[in-house]
Amino acid sequence: MLHVSGTHLVTDDHEPVRLRGVGLGGWLNMENFITGYPANESSMRYAVRAVIGDERAELFFDRLLASFFTEQDAALLAGLGMNCVRIPVNYHHWESDDRPLEIDPRGFRHLDRVIGLLGAHGIYSVIDLHALPGAQNQHWHSDNPTHVAAFWQHRHFQDRAVRLWEVIADHYRDHPWVAGYNPVNEPADLTGKVIGPFYDRLVKAVRAADPGHVLFLDGNTYSTDFSIFREVYENTVFVMHDYALAGFAHGGPYPGYTRGEWCDKNQLEAQFATRSRFQRETGTPLWVGEFGPVYTGDPAMDRQRYQVLRDQLAIYDAQDVGWSLWTYKDVGLQGLVHAAGPYVDRFGAFIAKKRRLGADRWGSTMEESADVLAPLHALVETEFPDWRPYPWGARYQADDLIRHILIAQALLPEYAELFRGLGDEELLALADSFLLDRCVHRHPLLDLLADNLTR
Repeated sequence: MLHVSGTHLVTDDHEPVRLRGVGLGGWLNMENFITGYPANESSMRYAVRAVIGDERAELFFDRLLASFFTEQDAALLAGLGMNCVRIPVNYHHWESDDRPLEIDPRGFRHLDRVIGLLGAHGIYSVIDLHALPGAQNQHWHSDNPTHVAAFWQHRHFQDRAVRLWEVIADHYRDHPWVAGYNPVNEPADLTGKVIGPFYDRLVKAVRAADPGHVLFLDGNTYSTDFSIFREVYENTVFVMHDYALAGFAHGGPYPGYTRGEWCDKNQLEAQFATRSRFQRETGTPLWVGEFGPVYTGDPAMDRQRYQVLRDQLAIYDAQDVGWSLWTYKDVGLQGLVHAAGPYVDRFGAFIAKKRRLGADRWGSTMEESADVLAPLHALVETEFPDWRPYPWGARYQADDLIRHILIAQALLPEYAELFRGLGDEELLALADSFLLDRCVHRHPLLDLLADNLTR
């Protein structure tokens, strides 16, 4: 198994290992922009069950989990030269909100399968709890239907997360291809006062269940603020996320200005130096848990996005930094490969409508329906000029509340209705659209990564 030795991860034979790979977003933690639904995962599942029933919904979702990642996917990643996959998971696979603290061991079924497939190809897994009870951050990717991170407000939610991690750590304590545990993805404790003591408690509990595996701990405010750590825990990687401003959907030309800020390789390097200051000061390994641009479909613009990625990888290579690119597979925004066939045929027009409305936070340019929303933004700026809501300010907060919650939730019935009348074989065909041999490969991205990983 891997462990931390100074600024490196090493094997039991003291061979340094630089983990480089991809995040398996949208699988055991589904996300709206990845598989094409609106709002958050639990709300979507509820809407689909209401249309086709519990049994047939289970048929579809279980087949989707089986098809989304198979031996072929593991072979593709190994062939690129990757040695790590960060696997986001949702607590709902192990625990139901109406039966808290009762752990369902069936939650391990697909996770065990994929960790085994990856290990057979020499690829480590980092298990990332992406959605915690009560939601540890304010956004959809923690399966949050609101804008409130209630996890930090209620000890009950924290108790449940600690208990789940005790079970996960005990289950994988002897697994050599599990690189370690990423217990809280992108935490966002508004006060900054709860997260430090919680991490102290969580680390102690996980170490009691599994003293050997590495802990990968995100900083507060979406893994950007490490001032909350009260000590440097042993055998721990402090994980930063490093999204580039020019790589967002609203990013401008590269090099060039985005939202009034000049973006080029020097700016990327300065940003990375700032984000990695804590790791350098504490002499701990440098590992970027998430980064990567989104793509527009415009060849000229996408060439600039590839250059953003190329420059980030060059920075990481020069400083011996490990990384996990976001994300592996989706419906076309960011993945190395993306679904095609019956699923895209069925939901393509709906996905286009979401894009037109800017319903997904990830992928929105913040300019969709500008004629409707501009007066609201002007009102907020005029009437509440000093309002600075956590985490990203008034403009983002207004967009989150109107676009990414209200509009997104209003779209849920329309998405669910697209399942109505489908037979079992049609449901299975939708899920199988995510099989690798039925996906479109984003070759410029695949070629870029293969070149970086094999030279």
